[in-house]
Amino acid sequence: MKVPFLDLKLQYDNLKDELVPAIMGTIESTQFILGKAVEDFEKQFAEAHGMKHCIALGTGTDALHVALWAKNVGIGDEVITVSHTFIATSEGISLCGATPVFVDVDPVTYTMDPKKIEATITKRTKAIIPVHLYGQPAAMEEIMAIARKHNLLVLEDACQAHLATYDKKFVGQFGFATAFSFYPGKNLGAYGEAGGVTTNDDALAVKMRRLRDHGQIKKYHHQQWGHNYRMDGIQGAVLGVKLRFLNEWTEARRRHAKCYMEKLSGVGDLVLPREGPRAKHVYHLFVVQTKFREALQAHLTEKGIGTGLHYPIPLHLQEAYKDLGYVKGQFPVTEQVASHGLSLPMFAELTDDQITYVVDSIKEFFD
Repeated sequence: MKVPFLDLKLQYDNLKDELVPAIMGTIESTQFILGKAVEDFEKQFAEAHGMKHCIALGTGTDALHVALWAKNVGIGDEVITVSHTFIATSEGISLCGATPVFVDVDPVTYTMDPKKIEATITKRTKAIIPVHLYGQPAAMEEIMAIARKHNLLVLEDACQAHLATYDKKFVGQFGFATAFSFYPGKNLGAYGEAGGVTTNDDALAVKMRRLRDHGQIKKYHHQQWGHNYRMDGIQGAVLGVKLRFLNEWTEARRRHAKCYMEKLSGVGDLVLPREGPRAKHVYHLFVVQTKFREALQAHLTEKGIGTGLHYPIPLHLQEAYKDLGYVKGQFPVTEQVASHGLSLPMFAELTDDQITYVVDSIKEFFD
């Protein structure tokens, strides 16, 4: 048996009777940039998360940048975030000319450890970006309390956490804005690059729409200089179709995660993911930890099972950020997860037989 890490072809085969007409309708309308399909998706995605506005963009990186840019985060400012995340999180900060300041993650949830935040706050700190990593919401109540105490902005990075909740509130309902990615492999993925940002702030929504389109709301009337961060019409059409299935897919991922956890409990030295006590994890990734990661990954590859590493080199140890002066050992939990974490197959269409095969292969390795 072969078990892919992700099976986008199967997802397409299941939806092609709806996807093809939606895509062709956009092509026939010639609304290739923004347009009705994108506008419809913006409304539907905002409603799905209980928000007033969604601004559709070209990537999740665009969303992080635009949100900070719209709040005038810039040169001389510092923004606190985690080192255990994809580099897009810190790139959004760097693109504004601001400086990323990293903190360690919680050893249970792998998201920002609130206890580490206040020690990093300086007079230059302007914002905090908690990352809802792997689909697990960060500890937003504690983070928001710290932000209020120090008068800091909070931008949620929910690029891996569509429809996740904390305290029964959707991600996005805590910070001033929330960035989402619709990269093809995400829980809600486009057929190319795409992203979006949600907010309940009317004025901020207008500004972010302006920034994504060269600083204009009306064609050729540029109130400021901006960027070209617009979503393609075809991506809006694809996402509009897929969004209707997101709840169903999310519950399937949660069932698969429960099955993995039941079957892998007590196997070898595996450390299994744990859902935060007030969180609803949407399992974009199912990440286990083991000191035998490389050997286990090689074994699973031989068995035809796809796996992934998320993320093997923390940002504070990346060449791109060596000028910040961080050193190995500074964030021990982050470095532990980075060196021991292995992502197992996780997608909505995963079958019980496939999960059993993955589990049996892992048990075979440890036996």
